[in-house]
Amino acid sequence: MRRGPAGGAVSRGGGGDGTVSTPLYQLKAEFFKTLGHPARIRVLELLSEREHAVAEMLPEVGIEPAHLSQQLAVLRRANLVVTRKEGSTVYYSLTSPQVAELLQVARTILSGVLAGQAELLADLRSAQGEAEPPSR
Repeated sequence: MRRGPAGGAVSRGGGGDGTVSTPLYQLKAEFFKTLGHPARIRVLELLSEREHAVAEMLPEVGIEPAHLSQQLAVLRRANLVVTRKEGSTVYYSLTSPQVAELLQVARTILSGVLAGQAELLADLRSAQGEAEPPSR
């Protein structure tokens, strides 16, 4: 069972009739929870540029190897990254260029939000300066 992307239901199998319907908004929430860790976002940003070996990502992500491995496993389970092995080196890449597009859209949204906040802060500081009585 599939319905429109605005919040319909998606079949996930396992019900009495062979399907269990999960609302699309719930699946989206689970997807965004997967993205809800700074190390995972940094990994996806790196992989948006090109594939990387784990050893290349370590200094860029700035976490312990075991922790990076855990974060990569989360991204693999969510089907956001795939691996390939060359000798003893494991390379990671994005499963879809749309992941990189999503990160770029998030950057654009955040830039707008931060610009709006900076403008508001400037307005508040300006108003505060006008409200202060002159010094004697």
